Amino acid sequence: MNIGVDAAALGMSNAVTAHTADVNSGYWNPAGLLKVKDKQVALMHASYFANIAQYDYAGYAMPIDDRSAFGFSVIRFGVDDILNTTQLIDDEGNIDYNRISLFSTADYGFTISYARSLPLDGLNYGINAKVIRRVIGKFADSWGFGFDIGLQYQTKNDWMIGLMLRDITTTYNVWNINEEEYETIAGAIPGENQELPETSEITLPKAQLGFAKKFIIRYDYSILAAANLNMQFAQTNDIISSEIVSIDPAVGFEFGYIDLVYLRAGVGNFQNITQIDNSEKLSFQPNIGLGFKYKGIAVDYALTDIGDQSAALYSNIFSLKVDLGTFIR
Repeated sequence: MNIGVDAAALGMSNAVTAHTADVNSGYWNPAGLLKVKDKQVALMHASYFANIAQYDYAGYAMPIDDRSAFGFSVIRFGVDDILNTTQLIDDEGNIDYNRISLFSTADYGFTISYARSLPLDGLNYGINAKVIRRVIGKFADSWGFGFDIGLQYQTKNDWMIGLMLRDITTTYNVWNINEEEYETIAGAIPGENQELPETSEITLPKAQLGFAKKFIIRYDYSILAAANLNMQFAQTNDIISSEIVSIDPAVGFEFGYIDLVYLRAGVGNFQNITQIDNSEKLSFQPNIGLGFKYKGIAVDYALTDIGDQSAALYSNIFSLKVDLGTFIR
C-alpha cells in the first residue's frame, strides 16, 4: 500500500497529494475524486525483482452529485509459483522431486472512497475505508482494516494544498496460521522455526502534506510544479529525522503541451543509508515519465529509480486511464 499507483504520479515521485484529480485520487487523496466529471477507470501494471513479483492495480470512480463522489480500487502485489521444498526429503532421507509443490504469496488492498465538498469554497474532503488481505500459500493468511482521511484546498490564485492522513486509526492485520502446515516447515529444518510467529501487525499513522500550482505559458504549454512532505511519526532514516516525526520531501514537475503530451520528472525518497564502515550516505530516487492523452484515453509510462540511485525498487510502470463518459454518450 506504500508503493503508489498510476505511472503519471510515480513519474513525479508521488508528489501529487495537492493536485490529484482523477480516479487514482482514491489512493493519493480521496478529496480529489470531486474533480472527476464522469465515470473513470484506471489500470496499472509493474514488474519487480526481474519479473518475479507482479504489482497490479485497478480503480473506478464516478460523481454522485455536484457535491460528492465515489471510488473503488484494488491493488495486488504477489509472487506466484514459489517452489515449496519442505517435503523434498522423505522420512527415509531420500530426495524426491515429485514432492515439490507450488504456492503463491500475495497482498491485496481493497479501498472504498467517498469525497464531499465543504461549505468553504475550494475545500474538499475524502475518506477511505481499506480492507487488507494477505495470503502465504496454505501456511498463513490475514485480514486487516484501516481508514484514511484527505483534504484539498484551492486558493483564489490557484495554489493547491493537500493533506493526506493515512491509517489514522492504525491499520490492524490479524493472521491465521495453519499450524499443520507450519509443522511441516518446522520439521523440515530441525531446531529452527519452532515458535509460531506473531499473529498481529500494526501499521502506524502517516501524513502527507502537499503543495502544487499549474502555470500556463502562451496558451499551449503548461508547467505543473508540486512538492510533498511525507511524514512518519517515528524516528527513521529519512533525511529529516527525530523521535517525534521523520520527514521525506519529494518534488515533481509535469510539462504539458496542448493537454495532449506530457513529460514528467521528480525526485524523492531521500534516505540516510548506513554503509559497511558505519558512515552514512544520502540516497535519493529520481523518476521520469511520459504521458499521452487523447479523447478520454490517457496512457502513461514511468521509469522509477533511474540509475538505481536508492535502495527502492527499480521498475518500468505502465498505466491506462479511460473516461467512460466519452464513449457512452
